[in-house]
Amino acid sequence: MPQTPTGEKPLRVMPWWLVLVGLLAAGLLGWLVLDWLLDEAGRAAQPDTRATLRIDAIRTGLTVVAGTGGGLALLLAARRQWISERAQRHQEAVAAQEQAHRDRAQAHVEAVAEAGQRHQDRQAEAAEHDAAERRLTELYTRAVELLGNDKAAVRLGGLHALERLGQDNPAQRPTIVAVLCAYLRMPAGDDDAGEAEVRRTAQRVLTRHLRADDDAFWPGVTLDLTGAHLDGFDAAGCTLVDADLTGAVCAGTTSLAGATVRGRLSLGATFADLRCDDLRGDAEIVLDDARIAGRLSFDRAEIGGLSCRHATVAWAYFRGTTVGRTASFDGTRFTRSATFREAVFLSGLSMDHATLGGYAGFRQVRFADLALFRWTEFGGQAWFERARFEGAANFGRARFHDAATFDGATFARPPLVDQARAAAAGPHVWPEGTNVARLDDDWLLLTDP
Repeated sequence: MPQTPTGEKPLRVMPWWLVLVGLLAAGLLGWLVLDWLLDEAGRAAQPDTRATLRIDAIRTGLTVVAGTGGGLALLLAARRQWISERAQRHQEAVAAQEQAHRDRAQAHVEAVAEAGQRHQDRQAEAAEHDAAERRLTELYTRAVELLGNDKAAVRLGGLHALERLGQDNPAQRPTIVAVLCAYLRMPAGDDDAGEAEVRRTAQRVLTRHLRADDDAFWPGVTLDLTGAHLDGFDAAGCTLVDADLTGAVCAGTTSLAGATVRGRLSLGATFADLRCDDLRGDAEIVLDDARIAGRLSFDRAEIGGLSCRHATVAWAYFRGTTVGRTASFDGTRFTRSATFREAVFLSGLSMDHATLGGYAGFRQVRFADLALFRWTEFGGQAWFERARFEGAANFGRARFHDAATFDGATFARPPLVDQARAAAAGPHVWPEGTNVARLDDDWLLLTDP
């Protein structure tokens, strides 16, 4: 059966004949009562009594009829009241439903409006993004075009335009750094003062944004300067991550002093001078096949690992340097001198087949693990005074062309010197227990105990 808005059953209309039946029933009941009372009154013996009883019977019958009619009237009144209350509840329920419907309609309208607004906002953002991207592309293209201009002054303007673009748009920085590195990798013109200034400016633009303590720092960029031509490259205090200078030609002094290095720092390049004093970081520093005509300095540096195989270095300074992982100088030529005073090698040092053309200073060096000097050529004085060898030390087949001293050196185990040779004329101080025999007029032969 259908339900009203309040959940009640639908109201059924009272038929007219039901009221008529009620009235007839009331009249019939009154007549029956009257007939019964009159019959009883007729049984009285005295006429006066019968008359009185008849009057009372009529009065009682009328009272019954009136009472029955009154009861019917009360029932009808109660029904009217119930119908009225139900109608009120129905009106309230309908009003609540209409209000809920209006609220839903309003919410729907608002949701549609909000969705439309969001759509418009997205369209506006997309249009703004597209416009910004077009503007960036135009600025980038224009800056690159300026960088390719024949005039040095215009190229300088292109550099500064790229720098400004990168400063304002962090997402473009890796691309801009890649462009600047590519420019430096291009062949440099001969005797072109303007081009030299442009290149020095490009270098300054790169390093200016690699200092973490500066507001202009560009984090997360890497330098790919393989084969580049650099002049006085100054990255002192910079943060370098996976920087690569393999094959670069670096005129003047290249400075990485005080820099922080992570990942891998590839320096297998040609340098006039390379300064890495106070370098910090856990990077693997690779100087394999490097050519350093002047000074190589790692004084007081704290680095992860060091590979300097088959390099050529004039003067090397590793005073107070700490190397956390293996350090290798296998096959490297130090043409003038190499100083490692108070250096610490925490995970082994290898100088197999290395050549030290001049003074070799290892005073107070700490070798926490292996120290390998097999087939090493010491062309000048070799000083290992107060050095500490905490692991195995091997000088097998090394050659000492000048004085060698191990005065005050300590060894965790006897060093191996099998078949090492030393100049007979030098005033040597060998580790305790080393067997020394004269080979000929020029050479002494060292053998193990």
